[in-house]
Amino acid sequence: MRVRCFGYGSLVNAKTLDPDADIVPCQLRGWVREWRVRGRTGIAGGACALTVRPEAGSAIQGVLIGHPIERLTDLDRRERRYDRVNGLTPDLQMAGPDLSPEPAFLYRAKTEHYGWGDDDHPILQSYLDCVLDGFHALWGEAGVRHFLATTDGWHVPVLADRDSPRYVRAVTLDPFVRELIDDLLAERSLRFLRG
Repeated sequence: MRVRCFGYGSLVNAKTLDPDADIVPCQLRGWVREWRVRGRTGIAGGACALTVRPEAGSAIQGVLIGHPIERLTDLDRRERRYDRVNGLTPDLQMAGPDLSPEPAFLYRAKTEHYGWGDDDHPILQSYLDCVLDGFHALWGEAGVRHFLATTDGWHVPVLADRDSPRYVRAVTLDPFVRELIDDLLAERSLRFLRG
């Protein structure tokens, strides 16, 4: 048996998933992303990550990930600052064939971790790179632009850790993707912190 999870951030990047996971691009209606998970990590210190909140009329791109049920404990451990939210299936619009009948869930921030990032809990650039690389791999530049437009909280500072990544699942960007990401982020006038 397999379990299905909607990924909207780092889970979109197939490089961060187990080899036995399968992904189908999709869109989830009624939700928006936000930089609103605060916590401390072993190598990163304080950091801010993505979560979602319900918002009528909104829709976000992501992936439906199929995992063997035996991997659910590992996935829950990875997403330890989040609770599972069930009952998404009616709101999912698949971009490819959906061959699995299992209901879908997503991870949403636990109350104790729900808060905007700040100087003590910045967005890690290595995490942001991983997320945007995943969106680019599936949807190209349009996917990166969609992510930026459908995510709230760009007032949160970004820690410039790309050259010495603090994110445990950091990826190496293709030079073209790196330049594209930097150009699109420059349009948002983000505030970068030096590590």
